[in-house]
Amino acid sequence: MRAMPITVTALAAALLLTACDSGGGDTNDEKTTGSGGACKIGAVGVEVGPVNAAPAAGDSGNVSVTITNTGSECTLDGFPALTLQAGATSSAVARDEAAQAQKLTLAKDATATFTLTYVRGAAGGTKSLSVKAVKFALPGADATHDFDWSYGDVALKNGTDQPDASVSAFQQAGD
Repeated sequence: MRAMPITVTALAAALLLTACDSGGGDTNDEKTTGSGGACKIGAVGVEVGPVNAAPAAGDSGNVSVTITNTGSECTLDGFPALTLQAGATSSAVARDEAAQAQKLTLAKDATATFTLTYVRGAAGGTKSLSVKAVKFALPGADATHDFDWSYGDVALKNGTDQPDASVSAFQQAGD
């Protein structure tokens, strides 16, 4: 009778140790996630699309970014860091002041979204930024993901060189 609990304990220990093994694969921190560690760009899928693109100068628009965890369980704790790229000029996007960041744990294949809200500027105007691309980083990670911007110039805030744009906190998506 005593052999059974020892066998079960030994089997459980072996399985636990096997689960901790990285498998000798990729050790780049930007591509792997630890159980509950920060989500990394290389271990998530990214989809970008307008929720509603701003049709004319002065209109507001929203672009949604959905990330899908393709690795092991990971955590999003904070806001994404976004930068608008306009040729040699780059400009950070402010956090939505009304948004509260929440800590989200994403299991494999789970998704989360965030939204970039912007005011469209006049094309080629001195009070707008001719954005060509957007870079974003996940909280707790250095690597960035770039995507092309096709939603027109972004207005600058009155009297500043800061874009009239903001980024929301992460929201759990899907079921």
